[in-house]
Amino acid sequence: MNHESKSSMQYPIFQSIINKINSSLNQRNINVVKFKTWEEARINAVGLEILIDLKNSTNHLTHLAINFDWDSFREAKLANKLSGTDGHPMLKAKHLTEVSVSPSIDIEIVWHFDVDRCQPAPGNGNENYRIEMASEWMDRASKKVNELLLSEDIITRWHIEIDGDQHGKYLTAINLISYFQFSIGDLSSLNDVHSYISRKLTHLLYKANRIIKIADDSVVVPAA
Repeated sequence: MNHESKSSMQYPIFQSIINKINSSLNQRNINVVKFKTWEEARINAVGLEILIDLKNSTNHLTHLAINFDWDSFREAKLANKLSGTDGHPMLKAKHLTEVSVSPSIDIEIVWHFDVDRCQPAPGNGNENYRIEMASEWMDRASKKVNELLLSEDIITRWHIEIDGDQHGKYLTAINLISYFQFSIGDLSSLNDVHSYISRKLTHLLYKANRIIKIADDSVVVPAA
């Protein structure tokens, strides 16, 4: 696993959340190929990037990416609220603690598809043939994914990239993207935060796995 951490003492709460996520993932049969934190001081932002390999466990997907975004305003807000965080370095910074912000972790999940396996070979002189065939299974997958996520406050969309050759247009990227949030502003201790993260991560991975199966089963590519 590519395991990098640019841990900063500036973000002890988020760092403890990262540690919790890491230990939870280590207990599962998941092929994590990247686990990397990043920090962008210029915009007061910090985050975690996780990449899970799906090439050996699916027919039509390559990777699942999970990105967690956080910032110093949310870190300071939560430090101000939780018990036992009186020594937090950001509590001295008024410009951080006085900002009105909801301390929730923004999460982006991206399912990356294998473009070679998800569209047919060029056919019958129709320059849009490959894109049209891919659109059919993407529509089917969308309906099933939307049914699965109906009760959740989640935005899901497709991201595709298109190029062309002598046979017409084809897809160079097929990604399904979902946006979640972990709302941790109502919790009162770091232990509460950790148990909430552990519970929500289990739920998130369960949903992500269901969507992997839906997507993998939805792909139907006409034979050449």
